[in-house]
Amino acid sequence: MKSTLELARESGFAKLSIEAVAARAGVGKHTIYRRWPSRGMLFLDAVLSADTQGLVHADTGDVVADLRAVMTRACDLLGRPPWGPLYQDLIGEAQHDPKVAAAHHERFVKPQTADTLARLRAAKDQGQLAPDFDLDVAMELLSGPLYYRLLVTQEPLTHDYIDRVLHAVFNGMSPRST
Repeated sequence: MKSTLELARESGFAKLSIEAVAARAGVGKHTIYRRWPSRGMLFLDAVLSADTQGLVHADTGDVVADLRAVMTRACDLLGRPPWGPLYQDLIGEAQHDPKVAAAHHERFVKPQTADTLARLRAAKDQGQLAPDFDLDVAMELLSGPLYYRLLVTQEPLTHDYIDRVLHAVFNGMSPRST
C-alpha cells in the first residue's frame, strides 16, 4: 500500500503502474497481480487504507453537532492533499472500471451511508427530525454537496461550507409545530 500511495502522490493515478509499484516495493509484479487483479483495485485498496475511524457518528443527542463532527473530519481528509486528489482519482477510475466502482460502493459508500442513516434514524426517534422526513433523501442532501464540490466544481471543502449545508438541510428537516 505504501509504495502505491507514494507513487500515486508523486505522479498521479494516470501514471501509476503495477510495474512501478512492484519495483518500489521490491517485489515482482506477479506478487502484486496475485492479490490485485488490476491497478484500479490496487489503488482502491491503497486509498481506502486511510484512517477513516473518525468518520463514525457519535450520538450526543444533538444530530446537527454529530453530523458536523463527521462532515468536518471528511472535509479535513478530502479537502486537501494528499487524500483529496487521490480520492478524486479513485472516483474517476470507478467511472471506467465497474469492479472498482462496486468495491468502492461496498467497502466505503455503503458503510458510511449505513452509519449516517443510523444516526438520522436515532434523531428521528428522539424527535429531532420531522417524523415524515425521508432519511434516504436526507443522506443524499448531506453528502451530495460535498461530492459536488470535491468532484465537479473543485471548490474548497471548508468547515464554513459544512455549516452552510447543515443549516440549509436542517431548516427543512426540523419538526414543524402544528
